[in-house]
Amino acid sequence: MIAERPTTVRSGAETLEARVAVPPGARTGVVISHPHPLYGGAMDNAVIDRMVEVCAARGVATLRFNFRGVGASSGRHDEGRGEQEDVRASLLHLQDVLGGGARVALAGYSFGAAMVAAAAQSVPVGGLALVAPPLRLADLHRPAGVTGPIVVVAGTEDQYCPPSALEALHAMLPEATVVVIEGADHFFFGSLLPLGDAVGAWADALVAG
Repeated sequence: MIAERPTTVRSGAETLEARVAVPPGARTGVVISHPHPLYGGAMDNAVIDRMVEVCAARGVATLRFNFRGVGASSGRHDEGRGEQEDVRASLLHLQDVLGGGARVALAGYSFGAAMVAAAAQSVPVGGLALVAPPLRLADLHRPAGVTGPIVVVAGTEDQYCPPSALEALHAMLPEATVVVIEGADHFFFGSLLPLGDAVGAWADALVAG
C-alpha cells in the first residue's frame, strides 16, 4: 500500500487536517469522508481505513480529511453546512494534486455519506460511494453532478439505514449498485472484508471508466 503523507486543505476560512496517497501514474482519485464529528467520527476510523486500503490497492489516489473542528482541523462543527464546503474543498485539492484530466470521486461513511451526496449536487464528481448512509436521520437528495459509477453499501442490521429507506434511495438512484451485507450493522463490526469487496468493485469501475 502506498504510504499516506500529511497535507492540509483550505476550506474557506478553515484549515483541514488531511492525508493523501498517490500511487505512481494515478489518474483516478477518491476523497473519503468520515462519520459524525459529534459522535467520535474522525478520519482514523476502521471503515475509513478499509476504504482507503482497497482503493489504494487498485492504484487509486486517496485523500482522507478531518471535518472542521475535528483533530487538528480548525473551526467548529457547522451542522452539515460548512462540512459540505469541506468536501468540495477536498475534492478540488485532490484534483490539483493529480492534475488536469484526472477523475476524482467522492466516498463517505455515515454522516460522511450524507455530506458527499449533498456536495455532489453542486459540483461535478467522477463517482460516488455511499457507505451506511444515515437515511433514518437525514434526507438524501439526488446528486446531480455524478458522471461515473455509484454504489450504496449497507448492512441488514443497520439501525440508521432501514430497508424501506434503502429501497426508496435506490428508486431515486436506479443507476446505483446497491450492496446489502448480511448481518452487518451500522459500524460493520466483523464485516469489514465484504465492505472492502463492495468498495473495491466500485473502485475497479472507476479505474475502468
